[in-house]
Amino acid sequence: MSDEDAGDPKTFDLNFKGPVAKRSCTDVLCCIIFILCIIGYIILGLLAWVHGDPRRVAYPTDSKGHFCGQKGTPNENKTILFYFNLFSCTSPSVVINLQCPTTQICVSKCPEKFLTYMEIQFTYRTNKNYWTYYSQFCKSTFVKPAKTLTQVLLDDDCPIAIFPSKPFLQRCFPDFSTKNGTLTVGNKTTFEDGSGKTRNAIELRAAANRVNKILDARTIGMKIFEDYATTWYWILLGLIIAMFLSWMFVILLRYIAGLLFWVFMVGVIGIIGYGIGHCYQEYCNLQGQPNSHLTVYDIGIQTDISMYFQLKQTWFTFMVILCLLEVFIILMLIFLRERIRISIALLKEGSKAIGYIPTTLVYPLLTFIFLSICISYWAVIAVYLATSGVPVYKVITPEGQCKHENTTCDPEIFNTTEIAKACPGAQCNFAFYGGKSLYHQYIPTFQIFNLFVFLWLINFVIALGQCALAGAFASYYWALKKPDDIPPYPLFTAFGRAIRYHTGSLAFGSLILASIQIFRIVLEYLDRHLKEAQNNISKFLQCCLKCCFWCLETVVKFLNRNAYIMIAIYGKNFCKSAREAFNLLMRNVLKVAVMDNVTDFVLILGKILVTGCIGVLAFLLFTQRLPTIIEGPTSLNYYWVPLLTVIIGSYLVAHGFFSVYAMCVDTIFICFCEDLERNDGSTEKPYFLAPTLHGTLNKMQLVSQKQKE
Repeated sequence: MSDEDAGDPKTFDLNFKGPVAKRSCTDVLCCIIFILCIIGYIILGLLAWVHGDPRRVAYPTDSKGHFCGQKGTPNENKTILFYFNLFSCTSPSVVINLQCPTTQICVSKCPEKFLTYMEIQFTYRTNKNYWTYYSQFCKSTFVKPAKTLTQVLLDDDCPIAIFPSKPFLQRCFPDFSTKNGTLTVGNKTTFEDGSGKTRNAIELRAAANRVNKILDARTIGMKIFEDYATTWYWILLGLIIAMFLSWMFVILLRYIAGLLFWVFMVGVIGIIGYGIGHCYQEYCNLQGQPNSHLTVYDIGIQTDISMYFQLKQTWFTFMVILCLLEVFIILMLIFLRERIRISIALLKEGSKAIGYIPTTLVYPLLTFIFLSICISYWAVIAVYLATSGVPVYKVITPEGQCKHENTTCDPEIFNTTEIAKACPGAQCNFAFYGGKSLYHQYIPTFQIFNLFVFLWLINFVIALGQCALAGAFASYYWALKKPDDIPPYPLFTAFGRAIRYHTGSLAFGSLILASIQIFRIVLEYLDRHLKEAQNNISKFLQCCLKCCFWCLETVVKFLNRNAYIMIAIYGKNFCKSAREAFNLLMRNVLKVAVMDNVTDFVLILGKILVTGCIGVLAFLLFTQRLPTIIEGPTSLNYYWVPLLTVIIGSYLVAHGFFSVYAMCVDTIFICFCEDLERNDGSTEKPYFLAPTLHGTLNKMQLVSQKQKE
């Protein structure tokens, strides 16, 4: 068939009765490139495995580049990293070099009391136990504290002071607590820092925060962990209920699609209405409460999210958003009421197809397994690449004013070099892992390649699932006598055809999508790192580029999806399939406007209903509003933690089931358009379309008069 005649239905094969069985391999060149990239990806993984060392992530590293807690080393029983002078971490060099300019050693436990080196020199004469305790935080063992404070500072052998600390992320951080609203360390608000200065807990807290920004989240993290430990079985139960609810909706759509659609409508409107009422009630309850009139801007960014729920502005914003969503859905129902009838008929047909091929409901599990493998492999390679190399040491000074700052050095001979003399107080500390070999020089390139192939594989797995499902549902549609003419094992057959013949075509479509996604990631990266240097014009252009690439990605996803359907049916290469799918949709643009978008809207409402039902039940359970029916967890710190987990998990479960439904409807729609162009409903060329769906389309005048005759 020539390109000019591609859109003419008269040139179609009149004996066409379903997906083409005799096929040949398509897009072989892209298939070869794809296989070579996978081989290269495996080789990269082996190289990263040889050179990388994930222990560098699992274990903290001292100033000499030694792991804390590594088995078979002198630090095997020293699992915690200790900072000699935490106050030096307020230096500006911390932000530049991501390293605190103080000696760091591995210790077996954190200090539990206040002690200074000068105090130890006095108490050593009467009680040697103090020095025994203090010396475990020194770099080397000393019989007695004979060195002066000046010598200790120059040689950097011992800390000049220690404070009560606790391990957090395998590092010793001050043991902060609040007493009568005042921040304290070891029940003290002020203390000696060992150099003759009096410090307070706030200064120490500022220094600790520069070392680890997430120190404030320690308590919240523990509370969240406790909430998960208390509610994990309720979360699991909610996800199981979401799975059965989704399955039940898919089955019921076959028999009572019309009634179930209005159940969707009423349910979604009711759930959103309940949310509006709850937000209004919370808003009224906060009237007159102290500080409830503050805005989000007033309190700034808080690690305790519950503080935002104590503001009237928060609940008012939620209420406005829900009201707008409610109005939007009602208006959609009013203006799309005629098109909904066609959507319901199409949903019934899709339910029949899924009922005859129930294995399609299990396929999302296979996709999940493939995606999990890709994500895990990408994450492992990223970690191994990031930890490849040998320890690199750099010069770090407390004040950050040395001309040799940030230059590489050798810790073994550093004290004898000119740098140590030119920059008093400078240290040669471990900075990161790297090297000067060809492999180490190209690690950033390898990370980009790792990300790109990861995106390519992810899109390929999704494309494979879409093509396999499309082939199975096309086998159902083009069976004249259903279910007798449906071939055996249609999903398995379609999956095998997609792998055997069309790996190149699927890889081609995935490559286009992955290229667009990598460009979007690069734009986001540049935006984050050049934000301060941008003017208004560059920011505007950046936003325009982001918007354009988002639109391009959305369009390509739509075209790819329909191209995969045509590949599953006819077995042609990607470009021809994409062109024919686009031409077919353009010739039936009215049907696309009437049927496709409305059906997607209905399926989205189904996802919202499943998620909303589980979310409301979880909210009532976790907030103890169902004590007479069932007793839920009674000691939650943040009820929104398990609640959000259940809501997000329920949506993903519902999306997995309804995505199969969406692929089924899209395939039937493409086949329906092909059917109308190939056949006229006569005895010689009967429609493969179900009579009930055909009758509905006739009433809506979506079948031309010529076709109806």
